[in-house]
Amino acid sequence: MIYLAHTAHLQFLGLVFGFLAWLFILTTIGINEWRLWYVDDVSVINSGVAWVGIWRACFYSHVLPETENCRSISISDSFLPPEIPLAQVLMMLAVISGLLGNIGAAVAVRMAYFSVEHRRNMRMGFVLAGALYLVTAAFSLVPLLWNMSSVLKNNTIDFPPEFNLPAAPVRQSVGAAIGIGIFSSILMIVSGAIFLCYTYSLQSPEQTPDPLNGPWTVTTLQKTSELPNGDSRGMDNQGFHAEEIS
Repeated sequence: MIYLAHTAHLQFLGLVFGFLAWLFILTTIGINEWRLWYVDDVSVINSGVAWVGIWRACFYSHVLPETENCRSISISDSFLPPEIPLAQVLMMLAVISGLLGNIGAAVAVRMAYFSVEHRRNMRMGFVLAGALYLVTAAFSLVPLLWNMSSVLKNNTIDFPPEFNLPAAPVRQSVGAAIGIGIFSSILMIVSGAIFLCYTYSLQSPEQTPDPLNGPWTVTTLQKTSELPNGDSRGMDNQGFHAEEIS
């Protein structure tokens, strides 16, 4: 049996990073503050700020029946710029690939800490988990950077009248969701690199002594007839010597 737990401590830390990054990606999807729209007309949007996410557009108003007014955004809406439907698809793919990466990473770390029967597949498990982490980071970074670029360019969205949002804001700023998403993507990249860098020296059980399962060095004691002096009697205890009485 080969003890390999000491070789995977860094990968255990990478698993923790990957799980936290996956939670941050879920948070990014759920937050509406991808884009902050600042408007001049505060007759409806009393706060002067609207939050545009990839699933909803919301703002506060004391004029409308509800204080927080939100409208859902569907992937089939024709007024959306291409970066928002793309973000809906890629962020969901990031959640799926991140979940698979966490499962693969947990299996690989468990194999290093507890299992010795399939240790030859352990390297492949670490590589697969690292690759899934990097794919997750790519899925999330593409829509995040694209939407951030649109915000910095102050690109407009032609919302229909029922949204009560102007076609063009006075100015835009990057919301908290994009910041959290970029941080989670970087954390995913770090986790993927940690898993891909895993190395260990694989030795066969015949080359590594094991106190429980061997191999052992067997020492055979000489028989009494094979003692150097040719005497067949034991020489350790004189009380057992046979003496002839004449």
